[in-house]
Amino acid sequence: MNRIAVFCGSSLGNEDQYSNQASLLGKTLASLGIGLVYGGGKVGLMGAVADGALSRKGEVIGVLPNFLRPREFAHEGLTELILVDSMHERKTKMFQLCDGFIALPGGFGTLEELFEMITWAQLGLHQKPVGLLNIDGFYNALIELLNIMVDRGFLKDINRKMLLVNDDIDDLLQAMTVYVAPKVLKWIDQKTL
Repeated sequence: MNRIAVFCGSSLGNEDQYSNQASLLGKTLASLGIGLVYGGGKVGLMGAVADGALSRKGEVIGVLPNFLRPREFAHEGLTELILVDSMHERKTKMFQLCDGFIALPGGFGTLEELFEMITWAQLGLHQKPVGLLNIDGFYNALIELLNIMVDRGFLKDINRKMLLVNDDIDDLLQAMTVYVAPKVLKWIDQKTL
């Protein structure tokens, strides 16, 4: 993988471990020669992951919508800052620039970005790995909900397993490196047609 897009909060959260792990992810990516693509801000976990990568002289590309520039305080020390006109254009550009995705803790925006990428993967629009760094069980309730979706017939288990989940950065990156997208001929149940 040449570059990984990271989706995460523009807030730091209530516990230092979130920013510490975000920074460590940035450092780890840079140490491995993997570029970081992210939302372009200098605040919250976005700033922590970018600063971590920059501290190890890593490539960091930020993609920031113009209307968010005053709110998320564009990071001016990046390898490249790409300004776009909309949130949709931001996700599209991040998708084009990366070979995989990792979601860190965050809010609605982080979940929306994560689920769009995993949905595109389910539909066969890409074969890139999508990872969830489950820091201190942050996403446990979400993982349980996904399991309920499988149990109740709204999500196939093979598609559920497309979302790679780990609480360890190195283990998650290893799983992403060896990931092979499932070959599912038809994801819609024939009974619904």
